[in-house]
Amino acid sequence: MLRKLNLIAVSLAASLSAVSGQTFQRLGTCPTLGCVLPPDQQDFLPGQQFDIRFEVHAPKNGSEAFNNGVPDEQFTATIAKDGGKAKSIAEYFDVSAEPALEKWTFHWYEDLFAHDAKTPSVVNVASKIYRRVALYEPGAYIVTLNYYSGKTTTATWVVRPIAKEKKAKNVIFFVGDGMTTNMITAARLLAHKSINGKYQSLMAIDKFPVVGHHMSHSIDSFITDSANSASALYSGHKSTVNAMGVYADSSPDLFDDPKVETIVELLKRIWGSSWGAVSTAFIADATPIALTAHTRSRYAYGPLIDQALNGVSNYSWTEMDGPDAYFGGGAEQFLPGSGSYLGKDYYAEFAKKGYSISLNKTSLEKASNKTKALGIFCKSNLPVWLDRNIFPANLKNLTNDPSGAKASATDLPGLKEMTLKAIDVLHERGGDKGFFLMSEAASIDKQMHALDYDRALGDLLEMDDTVRAAVEKLKALGELENTLIIVSADHGHGFDVFGSADTKYMAAQDDDRHKRNAIGVYQNSGLSQYTVEQPGISYGTGANFPVNWDPRYVIAAGLGANPDHREYYGVNKTGSRVPATTIKGKASDDYYVNPNDHPEGFVVNGTLPTNEAQGVHSLTDVPVYAMGPCQETFGGTYGNIDVFYKMAACLGLGQPTNKTITSGCQAEKGKGKDTGKGKDKNWVTI
Repeated sequence: MLRKLNLIAVSLAASLSAVSGQTFQRLGTCPTLGCVLPPDQQDFLPGQQFDIRFEVHAPKNGSEAFNNGVPDEQFTATIAKDGGKAKSIAEYFDVSAEPALEKWTFHWYEDLFAHDAKTPSVVNVASKIYRRVALYEPGAYIVTLNYYSGKTTTATWVVRPIAKEKKAKNVIFFVGDGMTTNMITAARLLAHKSINGKYQSLMAIDKFPVVGHHMSHSIDSFITDSANSASALYSGHKSTVNAMGVYADSSPDLFDDPKVETIVELLKRIWGSSWGAVSTAFIADATPIALTAHTRSRYAYGPLIDQALNGVSNYSWTEMDGPDAYFGGGAEQFLPGSGSYLGKDYYAEFAKKGYSISLNKTSLEKASNKTKALGIFCKSNLPVWLDRNIFPANLKNLTNDPSGAKASATDLPGLKEMTLKAIDVLHERGGDKGFFLMSEAASIDKQMHALDYDRALGDLLEMDDTVRAAVEKLKALGELENTLIIVSADHGHGFDVFGSADTKYMAAQDDDRHKRNAIGVYQNSGLSQYTVEQPGISYGTGANFPVNWDPRYVIAAGLGANPDHREYYGVNKTGSRVPATTIKGKASDDYYVNPNDHPEGFVVNGTLPTNEAQGVHSLTDVPVYAMGPCQETFGGTYGNIDVFYKMAACLGLGQPTNKTITSGCQAEKGKGKDTGKGKDKNWVTI
């Protein structure tokens, strides 16, 4: 059944990423015929557990055809530390028996011409995998794969310095999915009044004492997605687009790729801390699920929910008995049926493990803080802040009730309500052992994809309001000084504001060229109208949000990468935008301007392949805001993996041995211990 699910996930992944101009790769981390995974130039936390896979490729055809398609099954591999004597992998990690040789075949396309001609290159593979090893001593390690009588592939690994002193009791990691500095600037303009160029109030994150930036590239492409970027932030290891918690190999199984331990798995194993995830997306979406996911396909939603609850089948980093607080959308993966793992009722599966189950805001507020808590409040993603608070009539058009009833979910918590409840639960359950919480504003990204800038910025402001409330909550609990708070993103979009738009004038013009004259640039951009009071109109959303979401003069903004679409710049009152659609009689993956999207606007020619219906991610570095213990380490510019290592160092997760250790944090003294159990016979720790 699991293999059947693998095939389903493969088909789904293929359908969601149509081929367009790109650099084709046989295996992104393996430019030669000998593959070492983890590959060259990877970093490790001392004591972090991971797998090692070796592959030897024998292409049968194409430009790389070699050895008549027969892979070398007698390959060997060694490891040496800091120029010392090389030892076999089995000897170094004290493996009692060599793992079994695995063989399989895969195919790939060398370029677009081969794809169009349907002439794939076929590759036969011989492979071995060493499960659950760990390196405890800092320094450089050279791994060498020897194959085909003289060919070698080497990988240099670096184990970071030991950091066993726990400086922060708690960590809250806010992720504004897809959020960039330009979006923060735009959100500030919408919500905070400026007089003579000076803001009269600021966003919560503006007041954080330390700001840095991280680079978001994935391991084999410079444009990343939310899966492997989240994986890098949570594990300190880069991966491939769509992959989480693994180094993607070439095997047919989506779940057997070499794995690496994540921050919550480390926290649970070493300190026994509580942890949780909150998201305005469906909870099986990449950013929340990557905390526990180990697969190359982010689309295997049902199995990934099972992994979050029960751990990875046959591997078990530790006794992972599920998160302590888990709040978001995605009822499809919990209701019994095709969307859930093996068709099971996952509300019932969580309940069996002692979870309270909340399906609306009212029940969430009443849930005990002493028990583990699951809150699933709708199907798919939560409706965005703008629709919940400004245009609530749009919610009635949805059939997203989390119970499966054909009704709309209307009693919905927002990011703030979910986050504050999660803090209560984690604080109660973590006690002196502390907690880790990831809170994601998911629809910043989702609405930027749809070119719906108002809805994206509304969710960004909701996250900022949540940060403000979380700080106050931690003060009330006496935990603020013990808590490292980070606000960052996983990747960005090429978004910016370049002027204003007179929506009244634009709508009155008859052709596109005259409509473009409604754009005001430089001195004609004027001042923000979003903070101007409207007579007789009050949204009741309080400070730190716009008082006028529908002014005549709006921001003129756009993405650097988008499909053919039409721009009007005014707010979409009836729901999220659909900027591009297919046309009857044309190909099913050929997208054109949506004739129903802002007909009063003007057409903007796209910059993407015609099979892309939405905007895509961009190269931009993204901001990192930090407050609390270790805040000073987050300044500067660094790779996305360094966010993990900075958090791990502050949490004392770099261990010099697999033996029981004690914490340097007074509240944690004597609490640390390795609780790893259920180890598969193929797993080794030293």
